[in-house]
Amino acid sequence: MPEIPDLTIYIEALEECLAGHTITGIRIANPFVLRTVKPDVKTIQGKKILASHRIGKQLVLTCESDLYIVIHLMIAGRLRWCKAGAKLPGKFGMMAFDSDTSTPILTEASPKKRASVHLVQGEESLKSFNKGGIEVLDSSLDEFRTALSIENHTLKRSLTDQRFLAGIGNAYSDEILHRARISPIRQTRHLTDDQWQALHTASKKVICEWVSILRDKYNGGFPSKMTPFHDEMSVHGKYRQPCPDCGKPVQRIRYATNECNYCAECQNQGTLLADRSLSRLLKKDWPKTLEELDQV
Repeated sequence: MPEIPDLTIYIEALEECLAGHTITGIRIANPFVLRTVKPDVKTIQGKKILASHRIGKQLVLTCESDLYIVIHLMIAGRLRWCKAGAKLPGKFGMMAFDSDTSTPILTEASPKKRASVHLVQGEESLKSFNKGGIEVLDSSLDEFRTALSIENHTLKRSLTDQRFLAGIGNAYSDEILHRARISPIRQTRHLTDDQWQALHTASKKVICEWVSILRDKYNGGFPSKMTPFHDEMSVHGKYRQPCPDCGKPVQRIRYATNECNYCAECQNQGTLLADRSLSRLLKKDWPKTLEELDQV
């Protein structure tokens, strides 16, 4: 799911190709993607796009007449920049936003079709999309600590909960926790003052660094193949590959449809974290340390 760095690149690209231009029409290939009835799609037609921004993990296009297009890409949703009037892709095309100069197209390469678009009128209605999480780049250490301490959870869960922090998900939380040298399952109530400082600093640095990396990757163009996996990442998506800092193999914890990647040496003093499925299967045979893992 696109997070702050990815969405920042999308916003900059949308500003470049759409701001100041007029929406000439909206074409819907899959009616399920549009989750609102009012205002009607025709209300948007003929309106100029004024700006774009982000609310959490959602992209927002601000239009004339206090109208907004709210796009949630979810896991498999992506935006493509196409020439004006371009045909919607038959298999993955969900919705096309025609303007007088170009046509961004929303695609979703998943049978579950979770991506969504809402048409909204009025700032009060737009506020309902804000889940309350603070923006980490704008936060002080005290604000950051307070937000993550509202409820006691593991750091992996708290960092990705949009009620606490806005715009951070599975990929960058892995990178942040590795940079901070803290276990993903450590609970917020057990963090020391030094660990809070390290986590706050790591959060800001990782997000800023990845915005710069992605800007360089796309070089001012529209991001055509946005992905949560990058060669430059330290641990996310790097299961069994060497940690760039200590050389030990990156580990993972699987849960639901996601997995958490971490370095046992850098983040947990060499101790392996229990994987729900495998540790239950192996029980007493589940290795507890990297040394035991080498003997399996």
